[in-house]
Amino acid sequence: MSIFKLLLAAALTTSAAQTKTIKFATLAPEGSTWMKVMNELNAELQEKTGGGLKFKMYPGGISGDEKDVVRKVRIGQLQAAGFTGVGLGEIAPELRILDGPWLFRNHAEVDHVYKAFEKEFNVAIEKSGYVLLGWTELGFVYLFSRIAINGPRDMRKAKMWVWEGDPIAEAAYQALDASPIPLSVVDVMSSLQTGLIDTVYGPPMGVIALQWFTRTKYIYPVPLAHSVGAILISKKFFDGLPQQHGKILTEVGAKHLRRLTELARAENEQAMASLQKQGLVLLRQPSAETLKLYEELGRKARRALSGRLYSAALLQGVEKSLEDLRKNSKESSRR
Repeated sequence: MSIFKLLLAAALTTSAAQTKTIKFATLAPEGSTWMKVMNELNAELQEKTGGGLKFKMYPGGISGDEKDVVRKVRIGQLQAAGFTGVGLGEIAPELRILDGPWLFRNHAEVDHVYKAFEKEFNVAIEKSGYVLLGWTELGFVYLFSRIAINGPRDMRKAKMWVWEGDPIAEAAYQALDASPIPLSVVDVMSSLQTGLIDTVYGPPMGVIALQWFTRTKYIYPVPLAHSVGAILISKKFFDGLPQQHGKILTEVGAKHLRRLTELARAENEQAMASLQKQGLVLLRQPSAETLKLYEELGRKARRALSGRLYSAALLQGVEKSLEDLRKNSKESSRR
């Protein structure tokens, strides 16, 4: 072998040895907006680290449900993942306040709470052995059903799905006095097909991506909650990266994941319109009395989880912060 080939082989071996791979799992299916953005993030990460750091993607739930993924990150089989609120609750229960039933009214309120409580959220995440790369919210969560739902009474009659082991959704249904059927997210489609359930919940874009909409007919117009999501990476793995690579990963992650949030918000609006074009019926807006009832049920459900997932102080702080924001918004609109 020539000296040139020996040097080339040595260089390639050294390069491969220096490359660190982040094994990343998500429920988001290949081809979805979430995965398109993650692939773009990965391309820029490799470019800026000279190939020294890259993601290996495991999309579409092939690594299991989120509880499986949490366990695999803990034992080192995976290094990072995209989590919904259910997975985040397994890691840092305090974050479930962001999924509080009937808590947020619009995206401005969500952004306000992200910013106002940034320190508390990051402390909770890092204390649990992770680093936040960015929020990847799924959006406002609606009910999709085979039967027309016009209020809490109809919800109690429906065969409603609840994500197995999700205390937030369980508290919301308990406040409604409904009796949902607990299932893993990976079992939802087959359960819709067999008729075990007739009502599911999710953001419009997610319901399309998972094809649940093909088995439903109606959309209830009042969202149950806003669904948070985040990309987290093992702190142990992150701390073991070269300092410059960690800095690049943080910067590239923040850039692309903020863009993902903006895309998700826009695409959820488009998805809601698309679902109606495909034949799903958006039911009529409930009365002011029913909307007020949801506010009361939301407070009841959130307080039921106080001390179990998040502290009473955090709940009071978030609710007070939103009250102040709404008050200031009303005063500004009067001027």
